Amino acid sequence: MRPRKLDDLVGQGHLTGNGSILRSSIQQGNLPSIILWGPPGVGKTTIATIIAQAINVPFFQLSAISSGVKDVREVIAQASQTNKAILFIDEIHRFNKGQQDALLGAVEKGIITLIGATTENPSFEVNSALLSRAQVYILKSLQEEDLVQLLHLAIEKDEMLLQYEIALSETAALVKISGGDARKLMNLLELVVQTAGAKSKHVVITDDVVMKIAQQKIALYDKSGEQHYDLISAFIKSMRGSDPNGAVYWLARMIEGGEDVQFIARRMLIFSSEDIGNANPNALLLANATFDAVSKIGYPESRIILSQCATYLASSAKSNAAYEAIGNALQTVQQTGDLPVPLHIRNAPTKLMKDIGYGKNYQYSHLGEGNFIEQEYLPDTLKGTTFYKPGNNARENELRKFLKEKWKEKYGY
Repeated sequence: MRPRKLDDLVGQGHLTGNGSILRSSIQQGNLPSIILWGPPGVGKTTIATIIAQAINVPFFQLSAISSGVKDVREVIAQASQTNKAILFIDEIHRFNKGQQDALLGAVEKGIITLIGATTENPSFEVNSALLSRAQVYILKSLQEEDLVQLLHLAIEKDEMLLQYEIALSETAALVKISGGDARKLMNLLELVVQTAGAKSKHVVITDDVVMKIAQQKIALYDKSGEQHYDLISAFIKSMRGSDPNGAVYWLARMIEGGEDVQFIARRMLIFSSEDIGNANPNALLLANATFDAVSKIGYPESRIILSQCATYLASSAKSNAAYEAIGNALQTVQQTGDLPVPLHIRNAPTKLMKDIGYGKNYQYSHLGEGNFIEQEYLPDTLKGTTFYKPGNNARENELRKFLKEKWKEKYGY
């Protein structure tokens, strides 16, 4: 059932629809190195396969789970004998720094065009040098209408399913359990049809039938599927909601399911800044120490360290002010572009720079009373813009008081 051309692909219209950048690149045969980032079963491998068939160049495929530096170098050696080649690496986030570094030269020289697929945020899992040489495309979970369309296509075309007379009476349970994952949906449909059709080739699919079969046959936890995302979501939201009991319960569910210890610790590290921030700066220190500790120790002892950190984060004061601040600043940068740095705060390492005004009139803050001298640090068009708004908690209220004393009414603190 895997599509062989873009027109047959279900979902991801924002990437592959008519006029889209990716479709245009494929049609022109001028594809840059790309990273396809999205949850499981949404079309990453399918898009790579379509590209391989659409662009008439040698195509190599590696899985980061089973391949090493030697395999990468062998592919590069073969690719260097051709004018151009595509290398698809599934689960590229599983490559370590050394393995990723082995790709750099070949990508930079154009020996290979890299297509990497990952379920993890490439900002954290793909090293910056490689990431800077690739375009990142974000794939979305398939919507209900996409999944229902896939069900009908499978029933109409799949050789195994054509052996049965299938009446698709209800689809809600199939859609819900699949969680936007086409691969999981197809596996579930096959399981339901084979189980329900054991006695009769006439199969009526209802939500009740699906739920009964699913509860009997589907594993409780799939690290690459729906529950992987649902449980980490419940875990984070419990900590954000300051409920250590909910947090430790969902933590236990993930541990029992064999979730990667670093994955859990990494999410807590992000959470400590995104949801706690300056309301309790110690949260970041503990989360970072937790990540370091569990990376050394692993299961089963890491469960204790993870529990300590999770309950601490859940019980801490919360603030997303730092998260909001950088979001606001990035939005402003995107809207206003490269505004010039005010002359008085520019670096002036040479005489020429000093002569044309770099650093002129800068006042060294430590010479002022309380180590503060009021001066402008933003570009002229952004004077008085407030990006950081301290949250309403004890520690950030202290920061607000400090800032108000220094800046008076300038930033509205």
